[in-house]
Amino acid sequence: MEDKPKSANPNRLTPQALATLLSNRRKKRVEATHIEADIEAGAPTNADGTISVVAYAAWLLQEKHRGD
Repeated sequence: MEDKPKSANPNRLTPQALATLLSNRRKKRVEATHIEADIEAGAPTNADGTISVVAYAAWLLQEKHRGD
């Protein structure tokens, strides 16, 4: 039986895993420290400290339009 790579749950990512995912999808590197700073600024997290990609993206959009 072949070992398949474990897929990440997009609703439960660590800041490092989210940074890696976003970096792989963009041409610009995203640092985990940036995501951690966003968490300190109020980005939503799960009770265990992990992050949902969808919730994080929604928070980023909300922050982008804050004050418009």
